[in-house]
Amino acid sequence: MALELRQSLKLSQQLVMTPQLQQAIKLLQLSRLELQQAIREELEKNPVLEESQEGPQDGGDSQEERAAGTGEAGPAQEDGAAPAGEAPPQRAEKGLIDRLDWNYYFGDGGHQEGRGEREREEDDGRPYYENLVSRKPSLAEHLEWQMGLSTADETLRHIATYLIGNIDENGYLKVSAEEAALTLSEPQEAVDHGIAKIQSLDPLGVGARDLRECLMIQAREKGDDFALPLKILTDHFDFFCRGDLGGISRRLRVSREAVRDAYQKLVTLSPKPGREFSGDDVHYITPDVHIFKVDDQWVITLNEDGQPRLRLSSYYRRLLAEGDSLPKEDREFIKQKINSALWFIKSIQQRQRTIYKVVESIIKLQRDFLEHGPKGLRPLTLRDVAEDISMHESTVSRVTSGKYAYTPHGIFELKYFFNSGLNRDGGEDDIASKSVKEKIREIISAEGGGKPLSDQELMRLLRNQGIRIARRTVTKYRAQLGMLPSSRRKKPF
Repeated sequence: MALELRQSLKLSQQLVMTPQLQQAIKLLQLSRLELQQAIREELEKNPVLEESQEGPQDGGDSQEERAAGTGEAGPAQEDGAAPAGEAPPQRAEKGLIDRLDWNYYFGDGGHQEGRGEREREEDDGRPYYENLVSRKPSLAEHLEWQMGLSTADETLRHIATYLIGNIDENGYLKVSAEEAALTLSEPQEAVDHGIAKIQSLDPLGVGARDLRECLMIQAREKGDDFALPLKILTDHFDFFCRGDLGGISRRLRVSREAVRDAYQKLVTLSPKPGREFSGDDVHYITPDVHIFKVDDQWVITLNEDGQPRLRLSSYYRRLLAEGDSLPKEDREFIKQKINSALWFIKSIQQRQRTIYKVVESIIKLQRDFLEHGPKGLRPLTLRDVAEDISMHESTVSRVTSGKYAYTPHGIFELKYFFNSGLNRDGGEDDIASKSVKEKIREIISAEGGGKPLSDQELMRLLRNQGIRIARRTVTKYRAQLGMLPSSRRKKPF
């Protein structure tokens, strides 16, 4: 077969992921905190972009069109990574500066009236004491500090330091005495002495190998009042775990009332003594949108508090206006940075509009939730919202990840409103799985502690309400709610 060279033309259509489109998609899926960090990073690397001290962030459909040219696509279409035909035209990247409404995008760079005492102090280089955050010591630091105050010799300190490094956040020692002795090349008796030393430190129960030892350490320190509780832990720990007060009473030959009193004392002990030093700070969720009712209408408000407001620097505008007085390389550099800043601002605006459209669709499809709470949730998929607002499913998925909405029933991640459904009897509409979970939660919360309902009984109650559900599904939902089985929900007294 002979080889030959040929010329041919081939016409094809494909999605071109320009850097601007990639940036818009990346900003769309960022959470609120991640977006603020991305804005800070862009402010640092792009000298043309600056933070405005007053006024709303550059945004507005008609003004944006004046900046980018009417009729041309923005940095990201409504469908994000949608089919090929929806990618922004390349011509939108060219000549953007020539069509720019400079009066809109530029403020007076020399404006300094908004500077307050806080900024003047920054110029002085003096620190703000309210910005100095104190950090509570970790469990390891707390234990090492106590060892530093003790009269232990160097060998014991060395062993204790190793043991402290093997204590987890709950206060339990995660290495055996044999392993520690082998690692440290020390006699096991010395390691046992080190473990006993650690267990004598604050908080009580730290350094224990298991729950039983942890509770016994605390019970011993309580004195004679915990004599019976300590004996229960020593000889009948398995009965204590099961809550079998009658079994403990028969084996110890004491009254059931005495066992109940001892049980009440035991449950006051801490099963995780290191928890108070876990160092897990509380992180409060700031919602991206607020949903509230005004005159029988549900209103959406985007939360832009704390988000830097961006504009282009008037200084670089003046430099660019000088024209030929600048070297060609400098002029091209400024144009490139201005284009980059404009695309960044427009991407943020596009992100806000997309979030608004998705939340608006969720409100329309989940109106019963807003009126009646979680019990009113209906089955909903990403495809339902995507079809309602003519967007791609991937865009809806990006918008709903890590974004939160404030509603009259609490703050929920947007993903919360999407869930599968279960069939109803009688041909009624399907019911959302989250609504079924809420019903299970209410039934269990209302039951008496003396005779909790089994999963089979829960299934029957739900079926009496017209919800077709299997017992294993009830078990799965109950476990997801963090609720114990009926055998462990029964109160011993």
